[in-house]
Amino acid sequence: MYTDNYFNRFELAPEVAEALKKCKCIAYAETKEELQEMAYGPTHTSRYDVVYPIEGLGTVKEAEVVRCKNGCVVNFMEDYMRRRDPNSMAIGDELPTDKPRFEDVYGYKFSKLRQETMDWLATQQIILLPFKAGGKYYGYDSLMICPMNAAFFALSLANMQGFESIFDVKPGFTPRGIIYVAPPFRHTHFSGKQVVVHQRSEKLHEVFSYNLYPGPSAKKGVFSMLLDIGEHEGWVCCHTSAAMVETPYENEIVFMHEGASGGGKSEMLEDFHREDDDRLLIGTHTVTGEKYYMTLGESCKIHPIADDMACALKSIQDPTSGKLRILDAENGWFLRMDGMNAYGNNPLYERICIHPSEPLEFFNMDGVPNATCLIWEHVIESNGKPCSNPRVIIPRGMIENIVPGNKPQEVNVRSFGVRMPPSTAANPNYGVMGLVQFVPASIAWLWRLIAPRGFKNPSIADSNAGSGLKAEGVGSYWPFATGMKVTQANMLLHQLMDTPETLNILIPNQHIGAYNVGFMGEWLIREYLARRSGTVRMKHLAKSRCPLFGYSLDEMKIDGQYVRQTFLRPELQSKLGFEGFDAGTKILTDFFKEQLPQFLTDDLDPVGRQIIELCLNDAPLEDYLAITPMHNIK
Repeated sequence: MYTDNYFNRFELAPEVAEALKKCKCIAYAETKEELQEMAYGPTHTSRYDVVYPIEGLGTVKEAEVVRCKNGCVVNFMEDYMRRRDPNSMAIGDELPTDKPRFEDVYGYKFSKLRQETMDWLATQQIILLPFKAGGKYYGYDSLMICPMNAAFFALSLANMQGFESIFDVKPGFTPRGIIYVAPPFRHTHFSGKQVVVHQRSEKLHEVFSYNLYPGPSAKKGVFSMLLDIGEHEGWVCCHTSAAMVETPYENEIVFMHEGASGGGKSEMLEDFHREDDDRLLIGTHTVTGEKYYMTLGESCKIHPIADDMACALKSIQDPTSGKLRILDAENGWFLRMDGMNAYGNNPLYERICIHPSEPLEFFNMDGVPNATCLIWEHVIESNGKPCSNPRVIIPRGMIENIVPGNKPQEVNVRSFGVRMPPSTAANPNYGVMGLVQFVPASIAWLWRLIAPRGFKNPSIADSNAGSGLKAEGVGSYWPFATGMKVTQANMLLHQLMDTPETLNILIPNQHIGAYNVGFMGEWLIREYLARRSGTVRMKHLAKSRCPLFGYSLDEMKIDGQYVRQTFLRPELQSKLGFEGFDAGTKILTDFFKEQLPQFLTDDLDPVGRQIIELCLNDAPLEDYLAITPMHNIK
């Protein structure tokens, strides 16, 4: 296992190669089982401490790794290290960017720190781990350079991006991306904060991870790589879930669901949540307490495609189809288990995690050596409460009914989710979107430029999260992008305009006017459109009073039952009415008008400028349709 016979297969920059030649040893994993064993340290113990000597602090314990029957459990010593810091990114190069530059934030050039990083790596025992950024079949040759005592971190990357044996690395392996891991620098250079520095060039994207939480580097760092590569090659890595939905009559339709954090991406892969008597609770009135139910016998079968990231590579598109094609950008899913608080919450994931076909990797869970890690037992934090970000990485091959990752999927319906607050005439707010809104590509693009986080977002540690609207930014992936907002805006515009046969819709979650609906809207519209092969007729649509909502459904029938019109057109609710609806849409449109002018630069596509100006000038729906007609509505 510990050999240098493979080193010359890698084509590396001279300073990188020099550092690796000086290090104490290099470990290469020939099998995934070897990598799993590395996580438990040189003595292969049942509990292994990841520690580093830090000048002035002594020996600092960053994490502990516990060997459980069903995999390894990683726990960080600090509450802060158990979740991704949204402000961790810095840019170390001089290429165009809208993100904070390292030199501007820290007062010196990153080249100095980069060399210090190489010097530190030269003193360590190192794991050299090749991987494919963007998935096994269409991904880009990449490399992780990681200290051996943090092998769990390398394992997390291998689980998310797919393990690649050193046996399969051919001579001349030239990485398109490299992740360097140097945990002590969090203390020596960054006052204990998570920092991830990106250094880009035309042919290489380097990620310097100065912490051991895999979220900002092994997960979103790879996302950043793919977005950067996409900028060079003319494609977008979408922040999305996707599923092939099979009707009881065996018709198949592909849904792709985007949105800011909390927008319902994971929920799109879930089946209906049913009551004990098998009914569906469509909504609960927040004023009267009235509950509205439906009965539905056999529902559609869900075949997951992607959970969080999907590559819309240029090479897999078919311009003649008019529909977007995507592939899962990951080989394993970094799933949050905060909703799991008792046995029976999710039998599927319980079955996978308790009896996995191969050892899994858990984070922020209460692991006991040589026992089974239970996904509803989360580590307790310093405030006495269970950690809100327990995670498990599940290889996609373990997911039931998964669509194979080697075949591009054509998207029939492209939805965008938004968290909405309760809204009434007495207390008007922006939660006035109907159960589904059909929009032209131009309006779909505007929603992706803003990507509002919305009401009580559970995914973001933000003191202002409960107050409502906050822009997550272009495509909802802007927090992970390293370039320019306008560049990504142009690429998204072209992607939407080049795929006119993919139906664009908006779906609210949490509330529709006065009704609390959770994620029921997603599941209902998925069922409705799947049973209609992803099509809708104009005779069933009504133009919304708000142009940003496009068209509302005027009638919706599933399995012989009609959904109340007040869910489809909230302005018809007695507790909301036209006045409350208009007050709510004004909050939304004012927010859009506040956010959109930043894109009006010389680099913006002229069509994009035209669309933004329509919004700023309160243009009617017809003006948007003149730019991007909806050919897929018959």
